[in-house]
Amino acid sequence: MRNFLSPDSPLLSFITRIVYAVWLNILWFVCSIPVITAGASTTALFYVTLKMARNEEGNVTVQFFQAFRDNFRFSTKVWAIMLGAQVILAFDGYVLWHMRFTNAFWTFLTAVFLVLAAGCLIVAMYIFPLMARFENTVIAMFKNSLMLGIRYLYCTAAMAAIYFLMVLIVVRFFTPAIIFGEGVCAYLCSYLLSGIFRNLAPEDSGASSEDSDEEA
Repeated sequence: MRNFLSPDSPLLSFITRIVYAVWLNILWFVCSIPVITAGASTTALFYVTLKMARNEEGNVTVQFFQAFRDNFRFSTKVWAIMLGAQVILAFDGYVLWHMRFTNAFWTFLTAVFLVLAAGCLIVAMYIFPLMARFENTVIAMFKNSLMLGIRYLYCTAAMAAIYFLMVLIVVRFFTPAIIFGEGVCAYLCSYLLSGIFRNLAPEDSGASSEDSDEEA
């Protein structure tokens, strides 16, 4: 029993990480309320959860706001581009849904739309963790996000499943689970991403990624 209550026990360590994730989810939500700051808030969230996945976290609150401040301008620029793309895709989807023609042209347009939507989702899952860990140009961030998502399809599918299950639980089964929300999703995804990022930029050699990224 004492081993379970030890500060170093796996059980208490797991509980502590979940509490951190919940607190980070609250910080992320509050800092995302203005909408335009959602990019910087999400980048800051992944900055901390990636450290948690490597057992390198310190004061999560201080680290969150430090990352929020340091990445604000760049992350906001990327988020503005993503938000614009999402609005365009949403409008296109609305038009295609109401057209619903059964001819070859409509089928072709729908196929193109689905490919673009899938690409947008892949970029959304990878670009904020990439900004939290690496420095690069805006174009390179989008390109690398898409390439990583395609290259590591199992990781992409696993992250998509994590987000889908969280939404399903909150919407269909237990709405108060929203307290875990993005914080827990980011924490779980960070475990999947940490191995990939370690391969891109081995810490022991100080090497940059294969796309000439530099560690932030």
